[in-house]
Amino acid sequence: MNDFTLNDGRCQINKKGYCRNTALKLSVTDWMCDLPETVKETDLVEVQFKNTRKGYFLNSEHLPLEKGVIVTVEANPGHDVGEVTLTGKLVPLQMKKNHIDTNRYEIRKIYRIAKEADLQKWKEAKAKEQDTMIRARQLANNLGLKMKIGDVEYQGDGNKAIFYYIADERVDFRQLIKVLAETFRVRIEMKQIGARQEAGRIGGIGPCGREMCCTTWMSSFCSVATSAARIQDMSLNPQKLAGQCAKLKCCMNYELDTYLDAQKDFPRRDTQLETQDGTYYHFKTDTLKNELTYSTAPNMPANLVTISSERAKEIIAMNKRGEKPVGLSTQKNTVAPSGIDYKNVVGQDDLTRFDKKKSRSKRKRNNKKKTNTNKGEEQPS
Repeated sequence: MNDFTLNDGRCQINKKGYCRNTALKLSVTDWMCDLPETVKETDLVEVQFKNTRKGYFLNSEHLPLEKGVIVTVEANPGHDVGEVTLTGKLVPLQMKKNHIDTNRYEIRKIYRIAKEADLQKWKEAKAKEQDTMIRARQLANNLGLKMKIGDVEYQGDGNKAIFYYIADERVDFRQLIKVLAETFRVRIEMKQIGARQEAGRIGGIGPCGREMCCTTWMSSFCSVATSAARIQDMSLNPQKLAGQCAKLKCCMNYELDTYLDAQKDFPRRDTQLETQDGTYYHFKTDTLKNELTYSTAPNMPANLVTISSERAKEIIAMNKRGEKPVGLSTQKNTVAPSGIDYKNVVGQDDLTRFDKKKSRSKRKRNNKKKTNTNKGEEQPS
């Protein structure tokens, strides 16, 4: 029962293998955490720092490390403080997945489990990050640089600061580094990130009503093209397709493969269907329903007819043989109406139905009808 707990709304299912909290995201689920032999296979440990920055270190002292332990690790210069997110056999697999070559990658050491003095210095450094970011933005603006500093991360010992920035063009920030070093008296490192990474760091609520994917679980960002919207028959309105990062929404790629697989058996959209009634042109496609809608006009909806993809391929095969069917569909009167005349008979969908007051005369008539009915029922037959 101790492995399944609910604490402050944060789920901890077997804390050795899985732990998700507000401070750390994108953690790897270690399904082999209960097997002690997997931990002994390697001394490599994955440590995560602020946001999504991770590093791989060597547990040369053979410390008893588990997921969630705060450790002090080797850095250049000084030391850094982070949280253990993965141990055991999965660490080399994660390094391979992230294309980290052990021959070129410098494996630093884990010094110790963080002491109280290390944690106190780490918290003091983190407390300066917000003020440092605001001051750095002012300095970059004074130098006329076309860049935006989105976040600042101090090293655990406070001797180094990483400035994350976004820029549309190449920026010469050599003078900025000198000014920042003189102002904050720390070693400066500039790291460029994309608009999607910045949106993930800031966070927010998406149009779906849920927290943005880049903030909660996304670890890598794939390119999104406008062709994904065309394939899924989405509106090509830039305001609807763009996310809060001003780029195309990442969720446009989620169902793209499903649509591509479903459309493999669909006929080409530029194929015209010849019938005895006339020529029909493709108007729209409902991929998930396996239906196509054709129009008698090439660029506008006119006499729309909806048929299945099998029927469309059947007509195309007939046209290749020089034959023309009577109509697109095998049944008559299959032309979709241009508009549906909707009548609200019951009135249950009217939002103002409770605001309308009944007239007194109508109410009296209804009461008289009820009285007469009751009198008639009381008389013996």
